[in-house]
Amino acid sequence: MLKNLILISLLFAFLMGKAQESTVKKNVLNEQSVVRGEDGMVYPYNTWKKLMLSGKYGLKNRKTFTDSGQPEYLIYELSAEQKAANMSKMPRPMASESFKEGELFNGFKVSDINGNKYNLKDSIGKVYVLNFWFINCPPCKSEIPHLNDIVAKYKDKKEVVFLAIALDEKFDLKPFLKTIPFDYNIVAAGRSIANRYGVKGYPTHVVIDKKGYIKFSALGLGSSTISWLEKSIEESL
Repeated sequence: MLKNLILISLLFAFLMGKAQESTVKKNVLNEQSVVRGEDGMVYPYNTWKKLMLSGKYGLKNRKTFTDSGQPEYLIYELSAEQKAANMSKMPRPMASESFKEGELFNGFKVSDINGNKYNLKDSIGKVYVLNFWFINCPPCKSEIPHLNDIVAKYKDKKEVVFLAIALDEKFDLKPFLKTIPFDYNIVAAGRSIANRYGVKGYPTHVVIDKKGYIKFSALGLGSSTISWLEKSIEESL
């Protein structure tokens, strides 16, 4: 009897340990995760999440725990070699069904909110980077700072043209852009363009290469979207 009780107690302790272990695994890298920078400061969830989306940072277990038993993680800036190694392991983002990679792009003519005109019917010789979005789309807003970084990287390459096709009207976009600058060339009232291509989700990214073919497309914002977008632009030049 005593032996059975001991065995039951040991089994119970084992199962409780497994349950706790499972709970820790489920809680890894969520809003409650403790993530420190290389300066030792704890980063808020929104801060380290945005850094990770940029593709410029890595995250690893520090093998230390808080007083409550939560594992701590270190976020650190990647070297060029580490970024290349990470890129080779990153899954390709979900492609948009509206833009088939490898197909010739059926372009359109459009003007941005500043009156600049673009003729994508004749896209030969330029790399067009399209972003379908709208103001009240949380992932669309989350990626804007990272998209601005890409625009800055290619600011001296006039053959790379960034167009953000917004569903919103110009009178709504103007105040929004004063609060959250978006460095793409912004096209207002783009719902007809989105409908023409059957865009079903936002954000949707498309890269058109210099020969007028769809090089890359992505539906939604994933952990590898920004890195693959930049990679596709580079390969299209």
